[in-house]
Amino acid sequence: MDPQQRRTETGPRPPVGEPGGDVTSIFIAFGVFIAIAALVMSPSSLVHQVPEGHVGAYWRGGALLNIITEPGFHVKLPFITNYEPVQVTLQTDQVKDIPCGTKGGVMITFEKIEVVNRLRKDYVYDTLLNYGVDYDNTWIYDKIHHEINQFCSSHSLQQVYIDIFDQIDERMKEALQADCTRYAPGIEIISVRVTKPKIPESMRRNFEQMEEERTKVLIAIEKQRVAEKEAETKKIMAISEAEKNANVSKILMEQKLTEKDSARREADIENQMYLDRQKSLADADYYRVLKEAEANKLKLTPEFLELKFIDAIARNTKMFFGDKVPNMVLDQRLLGNFLNHSTKDKSNDGNSERATDS
Repeated sequence: MDPQQRRTETGPRPPVGEPGGDVTSIFIAFGVFIAIAALVMSPSSLVHQVPEGHVGAYWRGGALLNIITEPGFHVKLPFITNYEPVQVTLQTDQVKDIPCGTKGGVMITFEKIEVVNRLRKDYVYDTLLNYGVDYDNTWIYDKIHHEINQFCSSHSLQQVYIDIFDQIDERMKEALQADCTRYAPGIEIISVRVTKPKIPESMRRNFEQMEEERTKVLIAIEKQRVAEKEAETKKIMAISEAEKNANVSKILMEQKLTEKDSARREADIENQMYLDRQKSLADADYYRVLKEAEANKLKLTPEFLELKFIDAIARNTKMFFGDKVPNMVLDQRLLGNFLNHSTKDKSNDGNSERATDS
């Protein structure tokens, strides 16, 4: 059948400008009718609220609209436009019961792993467009299962449960953030918290026994360290006490030496003073005797000697009684000669002394 026949059978087309050919008015009227009906039956389907910490995302006919609303009240077309609040603040996703097998073939289970994450507001539209509202199922829940199994399969039970368990948190965070940065840059991984996995009971008891033995060894090492520290402390105290006693003895010895030196200096000063005094006394005595001798030399004249002789005779006056009186000759010439002879001898002695001094 040619196009002309097909057009004849279906009938002529209505003109473009005629009201019967414009279906837009029909849809507008239908939309207005639905809006009025929804407003009458349920006002909440027309007005909705976006809570704080969230943004509003909208779908119309299953297609995501490039409209993101802030927290507050907003209006949408009921039954046509769908709305979902999307959290853009910190949220914690809990991934539970994650089985995995270690390198040695032992099956263990991580009961819970918590992932603290956040969806950036600027990337809400792109993330929802690519991964939907449940984007965290793809990049957190499923990704945690994958990374945990990869980690366990390359490590032994000893490493997973004991040796490098403290590194699992950081490794999971780095693995999640690396893939999110590459494929979903709007997702930010803040931290990952991994709980201790469940292992078979027999192995758990073995690990507990190993831990007990290790604890005993650590206690013994710590006791030894404490004993060594105490011995070192006692040694230091003994050395300090000996040094203190030595310093005290040194100070006392220096004090005694200082006292002895002071006493010696005092004795030297006293001796010097005594010698000076004795020397002064001796000089004074010598000077006195010398002067007396000179005075006596000046006194030894014949007249003075005669006077002394007469005075001595006068003082020795004796009275004799009896028939015979002792004879006593007083020859004045003998006395005079004696005095002259004595004076000459003394003058000669004086001249010889002067000659010797000169």
